[in-house]
Amino acid sequence: MCRKIRSLLPLLALMLTSLAASAQNVRWNSQVEPLEGNRYRIVLEAKIPAGYHMYDMGPYEGGPNATAITFIPGEGVALDGSVEQLSTPHRYFDQMFQMEIGTFSGKAQFAQGVTLTAAEATLKARIEWMICDDTSCMPPEDTELTITLPEGAAATAAIEAAPTTPAPETAAPATKDAAGSKGLWALIIEAILWGFAALLTPCVFPMVPMTVSYFLKGEGGAALGRLRASLYGLFIVLLYTVPIAAIILITRIVGGDAVTADIFNWLATHWLPNVIFFLVFMVFAASFFGAFEITMPSWMVNKTDSKADTKGLGGIFFLALTLVLVSFSCTGPIVGSVLIKSTSGEFWTPIITMLAFSVAFALPFTLFALFPSVLKKLPKSGGWLNSVKVVIGFIEVALGMKFLSVADQTYHWGLLDREIYLAVWIVVFSLLGLYLLGKIRFAHDDEVQHLGVGRLALSIVVFSFVVYMIPGMWGAPLKGLSGYLPPLTTQDFVLGANTATAAPAATSDGTVGKPKYSDFLHLPHGLEGFFDLEEAEAYAAKVGKPLFIDFTGHGCVNCREMEARVWSDPEVLEILRNDYVICALYSDDKKVLPEEEWVTTDAGKVLKSLGKINSYYALKTYGVNAQPYYVLQGTDGQPLVEPRGYDLSVEGFIAFLRSGLEAYRNGK
Repeated sequence: MCRKIRSLLPLLALMLTSLAASAQNVRWNSQVEPLEGNRYRIVLEAKIPAGYHMYDMGPYEGGPNATAITFIPGEGVALDGSVEQLSTPHRYFDQMFQMEIGTFSGKAQFAQGVTLTAAEATLKARIEWMICDDTSCMPPEDTELTITLPEGAAATAAIEAAPTTPAPETAAPATKDAAGSKGLWALIIEAILWGFAALLTPCVFPMVPMTVSYFLKGEGGAALGRLRASLYGLFIVLLYTVPIAAIILITRIVGGDAVTADIFNWLATHWLPNVIFFLVFMVFAASFFGAFEITMPSWMVNKTDSKADTKGLGGIFFLALTLVLVSFSCTGPIVGSVLIKSTSGEFWTPIITMLAFSVAFALPFTLFALFPSVLKKLPKSGGWLNSVKVVIGFIEVALGMKFLSVADQTYHWGLLDREIYLAVWIVVFSLLGLYLLGKIRFAHDDEVQHLGVGRLALSIVVFSFVVYMIPGMWGAPLKGLSGYLPPLTTQDFVLGANTATAAPAATSDGTVGKPKYSDFLHLPHGLEGFFDLEEAEAYAAKVGKPLFIDFTGHGCVNCREMEARVWSDPEVLEILRNDYVICALYSDDKKVLPEEEWVTTDAGKVLKSLGKINSYYALKTYGVNAQPYYVLQGTDGQPLVEPRGYDLSVEGFIAFLRSGLEAYRNGK
């Protein structure tokens, strides 16, 4: 392997290419052609991006995703026959699918005959398709066109197939932060700690002498020196915070809160960004272990560094920019972790957490700029910095697993169950402990002649952590790690656990059966419940109990913490098990439902996956787009008490549940 990678550009280019490719897709438009009398022909045309092909209408059982077009007539219009393909597909025998298939390139046309029985009418065309190039395929896409008859009654607009976010009704409540104030403060504190910790990374610490030497040259007296040092810190904060704020603000202006929430939800739960983040963490870890060196392009750093030698505000700004660029290889993963933990769809939370991180990161450099003599008391950079780099590499491996776990949970791949995840962490931190003891050395490490008190203390902490994790292999709850581990329901073997049975579902015909989606969704702690609101409401009415609605998600760290630290309390479990009917609604599950269960939003978008439908219901009904969010519902479908978000107070949660029971009994 090459010993040194001089630039991050290839990696960044790969990420940008992948993200850009996911946005490129087919553009559809419609045209109405009059025939004899009151008969018309609707022609749909697909413009396919260059280099891609789209499958014809098939069907292909066990093969590729064929193009599917369904016309839904309104009042005053009737369909004549079925959809026909006007374009002739290129047909060939596909070796992978072992069948003959047809594809379109460039463009494709489809037609549907209709008869108008009123002065004018409308109908909708629902379209699903998938495009591929010679090496890979895009995920299947869908869109919906509204067509007005006769031609000229209304403009026929071309609609570009791009994901449309659900829009809440006009009367929907304002968007809320379900994480609550305590959740936000926890994120801020974590961001601040990461900001201070970044100073000790090998990319950042060597910038301290550069900072001090620059400000030692300052002229103009103490007052001007304090101003220049303060501006230096301010520029560092702005360089980290403004780009994030700009991206969020632009999405809010363009599409409103729903678009911002949908983008963050995509980043937090879609397999593509999560797998990319996982690979990035692994690349950084390999670099920290000494496999190669990751640096920003030398021309970029040199150019900003040369401008930093100039006097005035410009020089201070470019000094701050040099610091941000040079430290990127160490702070990049930290920044990513901070942002991903806070991206639950809120507008302000990512900005505030990034601001907290950057202020903490900039504060030491501001102090060094104010008091250059402090540098003399700091240890010189040397072999200890390489040890710090290796320790960070081990932590990168452990933290990177979280991104792969989120993708695994939301798409039900079954690759990274809880015991596998724990096994990786146990091995990683065991190796870290051996490294701290000097039993493992990497290429750039100095030989450990004797074991210092610091290394000994850290090794004791690391091995204690390993011992703490080992019982988790047999089902121990490990509450301290609940937010990072896959749920206990994914573990194959739990010592002493009873086999949980799902709650019976009261169906419309009075029969009792297994709850919907319980074959791949489960409740924690062996609780019984539902994953479909209608089923849960029917069963709650049958047994005469209030409904406990849990808006949750596979990638929701706060949800796992609530389940491990609050739900696990014996009194909470007793109330949930005996006094409520539980319904867990996952907002990020990618399971595509049967067509009869699809939901059409007020904006006309058809939602097909379980997660999108649940997320739309939460936003439309309660104005929330973050999890966890708990609603206690009565027989009239209305909340019994004020819903509750993320709050680790067990006593408060018990009071919340009991207040719901009291309101339910008083309302009967």
